[in-house]
Amino acid sequence: MTLIAELAEGSPLKKPPMDTLTELVAEDLSSVEALLSERAISSVATIPDMSAYLIGAGGKRLRPLITLAAAYAAGGKGSAPLHSLAAAVEYIHTATLLHDDVVDESDLRRGKKAAKMLWGNSASILVGDFLFARAFTLMVETRSLRILDILSNASCVIAEGEVKQLAAIGKADLPIEDYMDIVEAKTAALFEAAARAGALTVVAEGKESDGLAEYGRRLGRAFQLVDDALDYDGSTSVIGKSVGDDFREGKLTLPVLLAREHGDADARAFWDRAMDVSKQTEADLDIAIDYIRKADTVKATLDAARDEVAKAKAALEVLPSSEYVDALADIADFVVDRAY
Repeated sequence: MTLIAELAEGSPLKKPPMDTLTELVAEDLSSVEALLSERAISSVATIPDMSAYLIGAGGKRLRPLITLAAAYAAGGKGSAPLHSLAAAVEYIHTATLLHDDVVDESDLRRGKKAAKMLWGNSASILVGDFLFARAFTLMVETRSLRILDILSNASCVIAEGEVKQLAAIGKADLPIEDYMDIVEAKTAALFEAAARAGALTVVAEGKESDGLAEYGRRLGRAFQLVDDALDYDGSTSVIGKSVGDDFREGKLTLPVLLAREHGDADARAFWDRAMDVSKQTEADLDIAIDYIRKADTVKATLDAARDEVAKAKAALEVLPSSEYVDALADIADFVVDRAY
């Protein structure tokens, strides 16, 4: 059993927190799911077919759940604008997945063949563009220029993060600060935007929306750190994508950066060569995992994620106590204890 699986199995949480939050906002989530299906309708058959394939694959729906819970935690309740917002957030996320699988040349997504394996790269990019556009029509339905500003800015930041990561491919000496900047942009930005925008359907700008935004930002950072750990310590059948993808793509993540930083001359020489994908050999992934295990950098990465989770939960303290705030805190624990 991997370290992450052992930690997940030993989690003190009595009930899966995703289940708890899903039950709390079940009616709202049902409305969001309906919107996701309805707004993917198009006379161009490839668009609804591919959208249904990826959206129907499930996923955790974590970002729209946070959007919904943030509104309730701020004292609100379900509404049509909130549902449109949550659907827009999920569409943005889904669009980035379609684009990422092309850029990363990934074969698996959510335990199924990546859409580009069935429809091709060009269709995946174009349907991703369609979903981005649909997300903006949904944002307009919130009738809030501020929410439109938040999510449009987040979309730009996500793209910038992906370009930064692309530029850093193969750079084994990437500073950890630069890596965290990439994490902040490509992952944390949407979590932060989802939480802030959810709150702003209920309250004006202030400590509640700021606290929820900080919660989302820290949660997103933790989420990506755990994802990066799973790439070296997960199971393909559990995480729904191929273990070692980051390594094979030459992506520098915290487990690798720490292993190189704390390794001897041989280890550093290995990382400097192996992160150049043109110089990788078939045996290199196993060697990389061995170096990472010896340096215990999966644990170090998870510890960094736990620090982010602690800060996420602390950010919720500005909100009045409620079952929604408790559920958000439990979600933070889930993010760092998950095995997928």
